[in-house]
Amino acid sequence: MEPKIPENAYPILKARYLRPGESPGEMFERVARAVSQAELLYGPASKAREWEERFYEVMFNLEFLPNSPTLMNAGTPLGQLAACFVLPIEDSIEEIFDSLSLMAKIQKTGGGTGFSFSHLRPKGDVVKTTNGKASGPVSFMRVFDCTTDSIKQGGKRRGANMGVLSLNHPDVEEFITCKLDKESFQNFNISVACPNHFFEEVKRDGEVELINPRDGKVWRRVKARELFNLMARSAWESGDPGILYIDEINRHNPTPELGRIEATNPCGEVPLLPYEECNLGSINLSKLVEGGQINWDKLKELVEVGVRFLDCVIDVNKYPDERIERMAKGNRKIGLGVMGWAELLIALKIPYDSEEALKLADRLMGFINKVAFETSCKLAEEKGSFPNIKRSIYRGKKVRNATRTSIAPTGTISMIAGTTPSIEPLFAIAYIKRVLDGRPVIQVDPFFLKYAGRMLTEEELLKVIKTGSIRDLKGIPEEIKRVFATALDISPQWHVKVQAVFQKHVDNSVSKTVNMKKETTVEEVKKVFMLGYKLKLKGITIFRQGSKNGVIEFGIKEGIKPEDLIKFAPCSCER
Repeated sequence: MEPKIPENAYPILKARYLRPGESPGEMFERVARAVSQAELLYGPASKAREWEERFYEVMFNLEFLPNSPTLMNAGTPLGQLAACFVLPIEDSIEEIFDSLSLMAKIQKTGGGTGFSFSHLRPKGDVVKTTNGKASGPVSFMRVFDCTTDSIKQGGKRRGANMGVLSLNHPDVEEFITCKLDKESFQNFNISVACPNHFFEEVKRDGEVELINPRDGKVWRRVKARELFNLMARSAWESGDPGILYIDEINRHNPTPELGRIEATNPCGEVPLLPYEECNLGSINLSKLVEGGQINWDKLKELVEVGVRFLDCVIDVNKYPDERIERMAKGNRKIGLGVMGWAELLIALKIPYDSEEALKLADRLMGFINKVAFETSCKLAEEKGSFPNIKRSIYRGKKVRNATRTSIAPTGTISMIAGTTPSIEPLFAIAYIKRVLDGRPVIQVDPFFLKYAGRMLTEEELLKVIKTGSIRDLKGIPEEIKRVFATALDISPQWHVKVQAVFQKHVDNSVSKTVNMKKETTVEEVKKVFMLGYKLKLKGITIFRQGSKNGVIEFGIKEGIKPEDLIKFAPCSCER
């Protein structure tokens, strides 16, 4: 018997996840067996077998899935199971290239890496050992980018990085604009680490100091609004940079005595100290709807299993470096999150951009976070607290994991689970996609086909692919239009509100895209960045339609005839 994997997920499963001759069910058996071996460190073999069966069950039912490296590598000689890493970049050639080498090892096993380049001296600064001039952080980012370009994660996918620079670094303008050509740094997401005082200076039209990290001297002062405008303009044009609300991140740092957090993993959902890693997993919310209601008892069980599974990963993982192993086992950070939020709302007939949805998000993520913490405390009684607890905010308590929750993008695992990614809304009801032989076909959203109760006519399809939305179609009931809201139907402010409600109940951070229409102005981007600060997000990323290459667009392009689209439409509908 095999799990009910969606047909469109099989090619990616075969290409990235399955071992030669392995079926999806056998993959889940391999993963459950490997991860449950951690139980042998704390109890009898019978207990490990019990948890192996439970881990297999939740994966087989597509109710919970771990991050991609766990699915790829558990039970294999590679054995590296974590998705997220942050490595230090210190101000010497030796330390820079030590991190570069370690990055290559991590990406080879399927992990993504984040870096703060804020400690590197600025361009033009003196290099005493050679009597030369420093080339600056952006030049060294290029070295990391080129190296990543030569490595496929796990031999199967391109590497991913997060590059962070402090707002107060003298090279911050160069950093902010480094992706404007839309060709450079394609293996990097970039974010500016902005302290709270920066946003206050923007409000009052004040100045900020740009400081050389080598000696702490102020190089110059610039208008806060000028920097803010540059960030908003660059994000409007290219989708980068994002913003890390770095003071809010450190306000929730569970181990402040171990250091200040300066960077995150590539998608921003896990802020980490240098050499820290984190393994992630997500609960499929669409599996919780029974009779038009959420099964809260089932959710509680899935949280308990998910936390235990991710904690076990820490013990069976094969680490790429002893410094990473020491931090991982010292803090035992995990990140349990969700996928299928949009499908859950559709199944309950709740519009994504509604107060009812915000209330449900508040209750649901609050519940998950509470149960995750309680489970971690029970695990601490059974297996012991994380070793660094005396240097943490949990001093005097018994807690197994320094962090428990995080919301990742879940791009591939949500495909395997057959649900919507993360907490994102539907991307589009219909759009044009070219199949392998180059033919243009209409791709219709599978969740619209599953839940709408009606098919779109050929005439309606042609209208929908111009915008991706059904909002302007006549003859469709208003309640269907509201429930099937797409990413661009939803205002940017509502995207931020949804992220903020989830963030309130997440230990780590939330990866979420604020989608914006093509005609969005730079001023609107600035409002979104300020709203993220006001609502106490830890990070924010915007994507304006048309601002990045290689992203699906709407509309009938030149040389594509409507009759060609209709002819192939039935082939593209995922049922």
